Amino acid sequence: MSTPRESVADLVVDPVAVAGLAGLLGTTDLDLRAGAALPPLWHWAALARWPDPRMLGPDGHPRRGTGIMPEVALPRRMFGGGNLTFHAPIPVGGEVTVTSRASEPRERAGRSGPLILVDLTVAVHDRTGSLLLEEIQNLVYTNARAESVRVEPSPAPLADELIGSARDGAEGETRSDLRTDPVRLARFSALTANSHRIHTDWPYATGVEGYPGLVVHGPLMAIALAEAGRRAGASPPRTLRHRGLAPLFCGEPAELVARPGASTLLEVVSPGIADAASRVHARVELDYGLREPHENCTEGES
Repeated sequence: MSTPRESVADLVVDPVAVAGLAGLLGTTDLDLRAGAALPPLWHWAALARWPDPRMLGPDGHPRRGTGIMPEVALPRRMFGGGNLTFHAPIPVGGEVTVTSRASEPRERAGRSGPLILVDLTVAVHDRTGSLLLEEIQNLVYTNARAESVRVEPSPAPLADELIGSARDGAEGETRSDLRTDPVRLARFSALTANSHRIHTDWPYATGVEGYPGLVVHGPLMAIALAEAGRRAGASPPRTLRHRGLAPLFCGEPAELVARPGASTLLEVVSPGIADAASRVHARVELDYGLREPHENCTEGES
């Protein structure tokens, strides 16, 4: 077995990307000036780097076997979930060192066929060497769809806001609408340096990948859930676990549900659907004491 490949990059926690993500989420009550603490998961935008266009495959992802990622036999890459441990705040505008390491691929049987799993481990240190963040991202590779599903264009209308006003739900829940549209998906792709075409290229997503529309990013759902939890009164977590469960398509009705407790459970759900396998699209759990991370294996989208 070969040694996992590693990359090390010295980066600035980009205040322009932070401001852009705040605008996308409609976050106006946080101090996000230089030196302020970066909210959980916002490093996905603040530390994003565009891949070399010459390394991209036909789906917009870097080709398999390029960079630090291993060569795998299955063509379709998805963002399944992950675990994060927050050791100290990441300061907006600060200088950090990001170390990324890819695991060896491992095979597993999934609901819809064979899977190959790769874990990307990320550590963020400040310039003194102090550890700020540890993260494990679970990447899932699958076979391409057996056939494409061509549908007539029906673009989602523009939404007034991504995250709607909070309202009380059953048994202490807090609910808010998640409203996606093509412009917001394009903005999030740009903020996070995500060139995967299923989020912005409607003909590719429907005619090649076989989806009924643009796919909402798994990381966008996770960040929206963390923001909904904060607005519902959740404290900054010590650890965070996120998991993609089922695709959400651009413009589909969806709700962000926060259930506070000893830990805070957050879900993206489709209202009015009884089937749990189709109703819950993403899940985030916030914990306030240190717990050991565990492996996630899902079929969400990146």
